[in-house]
Amino acid sequence: MRYGQFCPIAKAAEILAERWMPLVIHELLAGSTHFSDIHRGVPLMSPTLLSHRLKELEQAGLVQSQPLGGKRREWRLTEAGQALGPVIHQMGEWGVQYAQDPLDESDLDSRVLMWNMRRRVDPTTFPDERVTVEFDFTDMPSSRRHWWLISNRGEVDLCPTDPGYPVDVYLTTDVRTMVMVWFGKLNFDRAVAGGRIELLGNASICMRLGGWLLLSPLALHSV
Repeated sequence: MRYGQFCPIAKAAEILAERWMPLVIHELLAGSTHFSDIHRGVPLMSPTLLSHRLKELEQAGLVQSQPLGGKRREWRLTEAGQALGPVIHQMGEWGVQYAQDPLDESDLDSRVLMWNMRRRVDPTTFPDERVTVEFDFTDMPSSRRHWWLISNRGEVDLCPTDPGYPVDVYLTTDVRTMVMVWFGKLNFDRAVAGGRIELLGNASICMRLGGWLLLSPLALHSV
């Protein structure tokens, strides 16, 4: 979309106001560099449109790509792209306070939630050995209901299918509750005490789970 104006807001909007563009930039700012990882953060976006948006960002000088062999490429923000960090963050902070409530059922997606939570886990909370937490989202269809978050020697992995490891903690809740916790609108321990989150498993790990699952960088801190 072109506005035909020299106004810097108009010129910025020509790039940033395209559908999905802020979310793609957010994924790049969060550290995703491979196409598949970027797409995990925007699962409802078609791969064709994502490819188109990345090329638009490259043409605008916000992203540069490097070939990895075959058709694979790595995508990284340029200095101009990195400079959008505060803009995207402030947009997110505004959204948490003024645009999230109420959330429609169609807004609730365990894929996006778990992909973002994976980036905000503190592996130092637990011992060096592997710890596996299975999430059961009771309001999701079977294909998106169960997720396994694994902490092992400082590394964190997310599995949408059973990895076969012994489960240390089973966490049962609904996506709406976990989204509220993730954005600091509901305290994790209070959600457990109130029965909105059910924990079953190793007692020591259950007690430390709230410190392992860090909040979103956009979270409110008043709860």
